[in-house]
Amino acid sequence: MLSGLVTALRTLTVLPVPGKDTANFSSSLFWFPVAGLLLGLLQVAAGYAGYLSGWNELSAALVVLSGVWLTRGMHADGLADLADGFWGGKTKDAALRIMKDPNVGSFGALALSGMMLLKWIAVLKLLSLGAFGFIAAGVLLARWVQVILASSLPYARSEGGTAHSFVNGAGWRHTLVTTVVTLIFLTALLHFDPLAAAAAVSTAMLAGLIMGMLSYRKIGGVTGDVLGAGSELTEVFVWIAGAVYSLYR
Repeated sequence: MLSGLVTALRTLTVLPVPGKDTANFSSSLFWFPVAGLLLGLLQVAAGYAGYLSGWNELSAALVVLSGVWLTRGMHADGLADLADGFWGGKTKDAALRIMKDPNVGSFGALALSGMMLLKWIAVLKLLSLGAFGFIAAGVLLARWVQVILASSLPYARSEGGTAHSFVNGAGWRHTLVTTVVTLIFLTALLHFDPLAAAAAVSTAMLAGLIMGMLSYRKIGGVTGDVLGAGSELTEVFVWIAGAVYSLYR
């Protein structure tokens, strides 16, 4: 059972993890909320170091950049690939071919720079309001949305790919278990505020719905790039929602 945790941490983070990978990679999806909670807390810790100095701009940058470093930039790369493929490819095959190209095009560069800017602005506002819980909540919910997408949509590449082993075999059990675990973690992060939790979850669901509908319409399912892009979109959606909620509550 713990082999699933090993695979989840090795897949989603740069952290060195001892042990053997699970034989069934989809079983690691059960552990994605745990990896998300760990990543979120580490990003908050990085930001808090700058926050203590009173330099909120630096603190926000540390949150965003530590997230890129801790994940090897994997999800950010997925966002860039998806933007290039979805907006540069007119057909499904063309989109998938472009997404597989390791080079970043103009659409990818624009999407990536825009996402980093939005994240920095949202985190800066959260820091000014002292809403650290929402920072970790965004990271946690982003990994939950990855599970939802992997469990709800087929793998788009007929020849298989990097994320095929995760998507193949994913189903309602993964959604159910990770939803329960995510809600437990989320309520604690948001100090048992039901309205805050509802705002975070509903915003994450909106991000997942947008990504799922867009990817299904364009390529008929998900790929690793779609899961990564969904994670990035969820984080920024939750952070913005958290800033609005904290400002007007």
